Amino acid sequence: MPRPYVVLSVAVSVDGYIDDTIPERLYLSNEADFDRVEVVRTKCDAILIGAGTLRRDNPRLIIKNPERLAARAAAGEPAHLQKVVVTGSGNLDPAARFWHFGVEERIPIAYTTDAGAEKLRDRLGDLAVVVSLGTAVDFGAMLDDLGNRGIGRMMIEGGTSIHTAVLAAGLADELHLAVAPLLVGQADAPRFVNPAEFPGGSRRRMKLVDVTQIGDVAFLRYFPKAESDGN
Repeated sequence: MPRPYVVLSVAVSVDGYIDDTIPERLYLSNEADFDRVEVVRTKCDAILIGAGTLRRDNPRLIIKNPERLAARAAAGEPAHLQKVVVTGSGNLDPAARFWHFGVEERIPIAYTTDAGAEKLRDRLGDLAVVVSLGTAVDFGAMLDDLGNRGIGRMMIEGGTSIHTAVLAAGLADELHLAVAPLLVGQADAPRFVNPAEFPGGSRRRMKLVDVTQIGDVAFLRYFPKAESDGN
């Protein structure tokens, strides 16, 4: 089976941060952009986050709009997306909202390492399908497994380590970047990506395919892969 088409979605400050160091969550997008994100979600089969995002934001990752839920049902699709989380350590809280909302039709999948798998199975029980990717997290192997599970299109919503790994491995088909009109400037705050060796290095330009103003947010859509990779 083919790998899922991967849409990497992120909101950043002008200086490239996805959060600040204040305990309360920093909301970078506005309401109109949050709605845009949900529209993108409804067109996907699965949604993925990393363990850090699950711990920090405690998201539900559900589709909220009743009309969009009804449209998915009318099309014969599950109401909510297949939820996916990636963790190397297996240190996830079974009380997190991720496991308990929008999971009536599909149990979340937790991808981890050999070391994290046993811990996760003990902690989560029947809350998740636990899949080991070996001694380290192999994102290519994860996409192969998701393709075999019938996932055709997947949205990735962070955080930093996930964005970095997916882009460094050349696995993102689209990059959706919402730029908020603020500066964070805190050295210890999480950035969009960490230092890494990205395909083509600093001299390869991604293809920009859309620029849209959404209130005070600038939405940019890129094809990260080279033309020879299929875009």
